[in-house]
Amino acid sequence: MSHFGRNIKRIREERRMTQQELAVKARIGTNTLVKYEEGEKIPDTPTVLKFSTVLDVPASALLDERSPAS
Repeated sequence: MSHFGRNIKRIREERRMTQQELAVKARIGTNTLVKYEEGEKIPDTPTVLKFSTVLDVPASALLDERSPAS
């Protein structure tokens, strides 16, 4: 799992959101979100910014190797 995948999953769970809820809010497919969380796919910059906005965290927290501040 990539740093991004671990971070997005952790923050999503802290926000008590399902994968489907986050995918809808970020306007991506649920299968795509699963691939991001599992590290099978790396998002482009605009997608990282969408997640940052939806989850209300800095984009750097999603990309950080360390645990993100939430």
